[in-house]
Amino acid sequence: MTLKVYLSGEIHTDWREQIIAGCKGLDVSFDAPVTDHDASDDCGVAILGAEDQKYWHDHKGAMVNAIRTRKGITDADVVVVRFGEKYKQWNAAFDAGFAAALGKSLIVVHGPEHQHPLKEVDAAALAVTEDPAKVAEILRYVLTGKLPA
Repeated sequence: MTLKVYLSGEIHTDWREQIIAGCKGLDVSFDAPVTDHDASDDCGVAILGAEDQKYWHDHKGAMVNAIRTRKGITDADVVVVRFGEKYKQWNAAFDAGFAAALGKSLIVVHGPEHQHPLKEVDAAALAVTEDPAKVAEILRYVLTGKLPA
């Protein structure tokens, strides 16, 4: 069984690389949003033209990025959404809701400080953890049926 996993959310730490490394040897393919912050913010105006107002600048970027995000989440078997400590990731919450609405298997990763504000997101998830390594263990179990050593 091959699993397609979409890794959404926080872009300031190496959590994606941790999960990918933890899944070495498994039949898993990974996809993610563009994690270059500047490219993600500026893609709309870089491609479609400059905007005088920040709202329209951001709106163009959000629309262009949504093409990739919607495709990745729609095609995924499992969606992992990570909420970091530093920033409010409203886009990550939106991705989690979109994945849940599509009936995707959802794994949420966040620290204890987000337990209360993310209670509804957590309730939609099939697993919630603070540790990206646990995501890899979940995926390994799903594919092999083997518990961690």
